[in-house]
Amino acid sequence: MVRCLYLFIALLFSAFSYAEPAKTLALPTAIKSVYGDFDTMQQRRIIRVLIPYSKTFYFLDNQGTPRGLMVELMQEFDKQLNNGVKPDKKIHVVLIPTSRDKLIPNLLAGKGDVIAANLTITPERQQLVDFSTPLATGVHEVVVANKLQPPLTTVNDLAGKSVFINPSTSYMQSVNAFNEQLKKQGLAPLRINSAPGNFEPEDILEMINANLAGYTVVDRYLALLWQKIYPNLVVYDHIALREDGNIALAWRKNSPLLRAKLDPFCASHKLGSSFGNQQIYKYLRSVKWVKSATSEKELTKFAQVTAIFQKYGKQYSVDWLLMVAQGYQESQLDQTKRSHSGAIGIMQILPSTGKSLKVGDITQADPNINAGVKYIRFMQERYFADQPMDDLNKMLFTFAAYNAGPAKVESLRKQAKTMGLDPNRWFDNVERVAQLKIGNETVQYVSNIFKYYVAYTLIKQEQLEKEQAAKPAPPLI
Repeated sequence: MVRCLYLFIALLFSAFSYAEPAKTLALPTAIKSVYGDFDTMQQRRIIRVLIPYSKTFYFLDNQGTPRGLMVELMQEFDKQLNNGVKPDKKIHVVLIPTSRDKLIPNLLAGKGDVIAANLTITPERQQLVDFSTPLATGVHEVVVANKLQPPLTTVNDLAGKSVFINPSTSYMQSVNAFNEQLKKQGLAPLRINSAPGNFEPEDILEMINANLAGYTVVDRYLALLWQKIYPNLVVYDHIALREDGNIALAWRKNSPLLRAKLDPFCASHKLGSSFGNQQIYKYLRSVKWVKSATSEKELTKFAQVTAIFQKYGKQYSVDWLLMVAQGYQESQLDQTKRSHSGAIGIMQILPSTGKSLKVGDITQADPNINAGVKYIRFMQERYFADQPMDDLNKMLFTFAAYNAGPAKVESLRKQAKTMGLDPNRWFDNVERVAQLKIGNETVQYVSNIFKYYVAYTLIKQEQLEKEQAAKPAPPLI
């Protein structure tokens, strides 16, 4: 299998170097730019597959084993490609985790050979890359909303609504085209809230389910798949912004030999085939949800503590919205909450910690938040202040250290560096090593805080826009 071959590959091919392999996935390091068609890949005996990290297509389970629809597909391709081939002639399919916004750039830069990423064929992309026989055809890109959002009867009910999407996806092109239609009818266009580049459709659906965002656009089959897990999703089948989407693998142009291998394989393993039907429901297990941080009740809590978080955020030079997000993760901003270990209040501070921080009575909201922000600032200053990270990553690593311990996080950063990942970036880098080495808890902890942070940022943005719109226009001179 793919995951058992990394050390062998490292010894044979100078185009790559690998970390010491475990029994599961060893992430590739120091990938050099290599081009060529399938004959070149045969000589190297490697096909590099660029694949985004997602809950549906590629993830690591608690044992560090690669799972997901695209993983299964590429492992099957590896198996069929090498059927009957002598061991010393086998070609190894290697998965290279790549964020969605870097898939095509890295392919064109020779850092991969194939993209396996639920990629929709669009005219813009066809100018850059070639696509396989579609794995899925006639895919509808539909609107999905939280059930608490105003219902949509017709497509024009979307006018003026805010949609939360990753701008690296085909959904952005569909929304832009739809906005042109709305403008022609004299209707307000959709307002686009851009998701961070590491957010996959499943991440956004998770936020929609928790009412952290109201509306999004996603492939219909993904929406229906995750609706079985996320009970608060409303899938508007009749409101499709694209109805003829084709999903396929992609590779560099002028690669006829690679096409000759992949086209027949895709045709026999597409959605609707025996293989496709067997795989698609394998990944609806053990999904943890973020809770609704933007319901009316929760927003009331948010409003009540905003001034306190702003005060201590300013005092300790910490992004107060990130601290609100941590507070929600810890207690749902509930000052009455008590844990089994004796932690108290919004920031879940232990009495001994509160006493050492000298902030006053942590059973009261103000001192409790003071303690939480002060402690996070202390940890950031002690462990990450001098590290070559941007401000956001310093906070993300601080939250990881708060959850897993500073020594563990430092060890994960060192391992990330040896694996060719950036030790100063959490998402898509140290995050993956954390999941591989210590499991999902810390990864989920930081991810949830970040999602709450994005949600609160969107709330503040909308509040500012409303305030600006309410201001009287300046007098004409």
